[in-house]
Amino acid sequence: MAHDALGKVVELKRELLDDDDEAARRQRGKGKLTARERIALLLDEGSFQEIEGLRRARHAGLGRADHRPLTDGVVTGWGTVLGRTVFVYAQDFRILGGAVGEAHAEKIHKVMDLAVAAGAPLVSLNDSAGARIHEGVTALAGFGGIFRRNAKASGVIPQISVMLGPCAGGAAYSPALTDFTFMVRGISQMFLTGPDVVATVTGERVTMDELGGADVHNRLSGVAHFAYDDERSCLEDVRLLLSMLPANNREQPPALPAADPVDRRAEGLHELVPADGNRPYDMRAVIEEVVDDGFVLEVQEGWATNVICGFARLGGHVVGVVANQPSVLAGALDIAASEKAARFVQTCDCFNIPIVTFVDVPGFLPGVGQEHDGIIRHGAKLLAAYCNATVPRMSVIVRKAYGGAYIVMDSRSIGADLVLAWPGNEIAVMGPEAAVDIIFRRDIAAANGDREAVRQQKIDLYRAELMHLSYAAERGLVDDVIDPADTRQVLVRGLEMLRAKHADLPMRKHGNTPL
Repeated sequence: MAHDALGKVVELKRELLDDDDEAARRQRGKGKLTARERIALLLDEGSFQEIEGLRRARHAGLGRADHRPLTDGVVTGWGTVLGRTVFVYAQDFRILGGAVGEAHAEKIHKVMDLAVAAGAPLVSLNDSAGARIHEGVTALAGFGGIFRRNAKASGVIPQISVMLGPCAGGAAYSPALTDFTFMVRGISQMFLTGPDVVATVTGERVTMDELGGADVHNRLSGVAHFAYDDERSCLEDVRLLLSMLPANNREQPPALPAADPVDRRAEGLHELVPADGNRPYDMRAVIEEVVDDGFVLEVQEGWATNVICGFARLGGHVVGVVANQPSVLAGALDIAASEKAARFVQTCDCFNIPIVTFVDVPGFLPGVGQEHDGIIRHGAKLLAAYCNATVPRMSVIVRKAYGGAYIVMDSRSIGADLVLAWPGNEIAVMGPEAAVDIIFRRDIAAANGDREAVRQQKIDLYRAELMHLSYAAERGLVDDVIDPADTRQVLVRGLEMLRAKHADLPMRKHGNTPL
């Protein structure tokens, strides 16, 4: 009797693991992998442990009572990535289009609860047609349970959404609630209302990719953090990102032995940054010269490119890097850049990742559009993110730091632990030209003869008295003015000194910062 029962279970599991049916062939014909193939690429070989694989829908109305396939369209369980536990769910488009029904959602709820209980990251592999219409409102309630768990797990465990198919309507809010979103060109789309609805309501004609494809969300909307040309490279970088994140908010990021000497002098920095503050350069080259092996995993690389955010290592330890990009908008902060950097700083603080900020900022981007769209409110997000961050924070003033943008870019006054500056630093309320035009407007206007010569004289005076290289250091706003070539080793030593930093925020439910 027991032997017969075991045989039935074996047969069911053989059916469960069948990845070579007609639906699978159609999936591959679209250039897509199956749910189980994706899990195999994400997790270490042989480590996946499936749960609720034999789950079926409780019922299916509208004449579909006999259509209750195994798994109910989602594969759930856990495994390891580089030996560390990771929970995963993968929607199976072969089964009911991966649509979310009651049982499907309950399986996701369970694996999310397990991830939080075990204190391990959760990766969702999304490929779904949306809510299962024939199950009625219970499908929508299932989405609500997912969203609630996303929100409660936020800042507790890393949550990563990998978009490997369509994600329409309310379903798009789950990726929006997670920490990182990956997309693949040609197969990933996210939108609240599809092309047909858009055409009906607005008359605009767009394709699914034009409306919500990988490049749209990686370059225009900022919804996606990473975009790839194929699933394999996408999942490889999910593994890479996981290798730089702690398992939960109670742990430190994983450290590695540093192959790059911690005392290496970064001599190349002398040539990378022009002395002329008006000349652009690529800040990426500066960061790569400083960090271990010149490697940075940049986040939201295609969006708000006037600021750079990414993960790197210093002396084998993970750091989050935030930097102005002088080659785009002169490195000025605008609405999008403020939002991008604020979310990244907040993410680093959630997961105990020290923050290193490279500053070369002329100010906030001026303009009627920026003011009317709320640059004050959005800039305040970055200010609040830094002020609330309790992780080690170090900043390097590479060249100029003017006005409110100087304060916002993790200055000493908002709590940076260690502030360094290069000899050519210009820290001031504003650039000397603009300052002189305000302070000495009457003197210049009253000048007899060459007004431009008088103006230049006043600019030289302003620089000499208020912008000399040690002005901020004399007032305790900069800890040291250093040789650029020493930047790497000073940051590594500072990081080591701050390793045991402990800082408490006031007792409260949460802050009420601008959204």
